[in-house]
Amino acid sequence: MLHPRPEIRALHPCPHGGPNFAEALSLGIPPESILDFSVSANPFGPAPAVRSAAAVAPIDRYPDSACIELRGTIARALGLAPENLFIGSGSMEIIRLLALAYISPGDRVLIPEPTFGEYEVAAKIMGARIIRCRAGEGTGFRFEVNDLLARIQEHHPRIVFLSNPNNPTGQYWRRDEVESILRADADALLALDEAYIAFTEDRWNAIDLLSYRNLLIIRSLTKDHALAGLRIGYAVGSPELIETLRKVSPPWNVNAPAQYAAAAAIQEQAYVERCREQVLAARDYLVKALLQRGFRVLPTEAHFFLVKVGNAAVFREDLLRRGIAVRDCTSFGLPEYIRIAPRTMPECRKLIEAIDSPGK
Repeated sequence: MLHPRPEIRALHPCPHGGPNFAEALSLGIPPESILDFSVSANPFGPAPAVRSAAAVAPIDRYPDSACIELRGTIARALGLAPENLFIGSGSMEIIRLLALAYISPGDRVLIPEPTFGEYEVAAKIMGARIIRCRAGEGTGFRFEVNDLLARIQEHHPRIVFLSNPNNPTGQYWRRDEVESILRADADALLALDEAYIAFTEDRWNAIDLLSYRNLLIIRSLTKDHALAGLRIGYAVGSPELIETLRKVSPPWNVNAPAQYAAAAAIQEQAYVERCREQVLAARDYLVKALLQRGFRVLPTEAHFFLVKVGNAAVFREDLLRRGIAVRDCTSFGLPEYIRIAPRTMPECRKLIEAIDSPGK
């Protein structure tokens, strides 16, 4: 009888935000009609030029497997060489390829928790031993860098996964904290996941740290440019790290519409900044409204935030039956919390109205 590897047999899928199509249809709700506060993406959609670029992409021939034009466009925008860039089918593919290239069975991988669950999935596929550093409710689930440094020095992990800002808590690591992690063990590869950096307050530029050869920065274009349906992201690192990712990447991993749309999106930073101002204003409105209603809202430096609601699964289901989605954080080990990402101001008002009328 055929069996997968033991690591795969023991694997459990990681839940995500976004509509569960089967669940929505079972409730008689068209998935496309759901007001989705569970996904932390730009609620205003792609810039018009980005939509136009994707529409003219040739789909009758193979895309550029090396993403030469797109790499050049991003490299010029960032002041880097194309050799410092790898383009992936979303940041998720980059995380999987990183694990494939660098983790051997039994290697230690350090993951601060609560955080994005796909780090653990990628590491477990390769047979890694997970070293956890968990923040508690008493600190608002905020990490202390010294706790992380102690585990690095004790366990000498192969990879340290760091979400910055952290999903789902919104904690944003300072530059000096990230540098101390890089210096703690030159043989520990730091995967710095900046998927939500575009909507973060008081940002600093991690590219300034590329002199550290054990740093790989992972960025997503699907969040700030609202391209989740196309799957596009990139990694920044030393030429050696980037070449290693290319070796394990499948050919044609990024489709033509995604490449065309991403090249146009890189030119639309002013559009993203205008969206950012509105998104942060909508976040502040939601936080204030929820605090006024007696909810505990945890501090955040990102646009998304955690809210303590009691039974998160019940709270989410009640809203979903009325066509509104929030993120139940049980899968993060936070069964009393939901995560909310702001949408447009009129949609945010609808969310507050729904919360004011539970079960209706």
